Amino acid sequence: MKKYILIISMMMFFASCTEHKNDKANNTTEKKSASFQTIELDKSALISLIKLPGQLSAFEEVSIFPKVNGYVKSVTVDIGSKVHAGQLLMVLEAPELVQAALQAKEKYARAKSDYAIDKDRYQRLLEASKTAGAISPLDLSSAQNKMQADSSLANAEKANWQMQETMLSYLNVTAAFDGIITERNVHPGALVSNSEKDKPMLELKQYAHLRLQVDIPETMATQLKDKDTVSFYVNALPGKKMTATISRKSMNISSQLHSERIEMDVWNKDGLLSPGMYADVLLYSKGNAMSFIVPKSAVITSTERKYVLVIKDGKTVKVDVSTGNETADQIEIFGNLNKGEKIIINATDEIKEGVAVS
Repeated sequence: MKKYILIISMMMFFASCTEHKNDKANNTTEKKSASFQTIELDKSALISLIKLPGQLSAFEEVSIFPKVNGYVKSVTVDIGSKVHAGQLLMVLEAPELVQAALQAKEKYARAKSDYAIDKDRYQRLLEASKTAGAISPLDLSSAQNKMQADSSLANAEKANWQMQETMLSYLNVTAAFDGIITERNVHPGALVSNSEKDKPMLELKQYAHLRLQVDIPETMATQLKDKDTVSFYVNALPGKKMTATISRKSMNISSQLHSERIEMDVWNKDGLLSPGMYADVLLYSKGNAMSFIVPKSAVITSTERKYVLVIKDGKTVKVDVSTGNETADQIEIFGNLNKGEKIIINATDEIKEGVAVS
């Protein structure tokens, strides 16, 4: 019995020694500092080439609807027709407008004649009134008032006649500018109404002068200026590099896309481009001289924040950052950072804050 007690006591002693050694080893491991690759922060601008989607659109385009009700008499153009400003595109018929214009003309002629008679009568009475007692002042005043009333009526009838003539001019539909007909929805004999706005009679677009529209990120908005040159490619002409200069900036940041719309004027004299084409626009971003350039692997992005791991007093500290230009392996960062501070290059979200770094 004593033998068994002695064996058990020896086993407990050895177990206690082993546990003490393990605790000592664990304490040594906890005190050992972690080792990471780091770089020192330095301010510099990162020049990068950015490719953004753009779209070509007509510099001017218009949907042509009827101004008056009528029947289509003739259409002189079709899809693809190249037209010039003022060219006749189609003719409408509206007999009631013709009759209204004739009636307005006759009314104006009658009112004009009445005014001429009253004016002549007033002039005669005025001349006769120079002889004392020949014409009463009441008769002279009545004649003058009648002349002025007929003058106002004649002017009103003239305005009505001119309005009817203007309405008649709407029967001849002309081109507002040089361009090409891209859509035709009517044929001779069709009844058109100025109350129908769903589908235009014709669609006219300018093709010799186009707009290249592209939305740029707000981080680049202040870097691009008017007259800056950009390059672009279109899928219809693979490998053909074209250039244009920035003509207009919207000076407005979209709240949905956080981008600014810019436009470039593109001259299409050879007709190779068409409105509606997509383009790949290449923009050189000059970067921000106040930024810090770090490897992309140094920036950790989570659902809640974007940050880097900075070494301060020998321990890791998470510092929130925003990003700017980037290339294949580098990126600009902005935040509460200082030149000369060290950050971890190959950072991961598994590295906790407060870890000792050797």
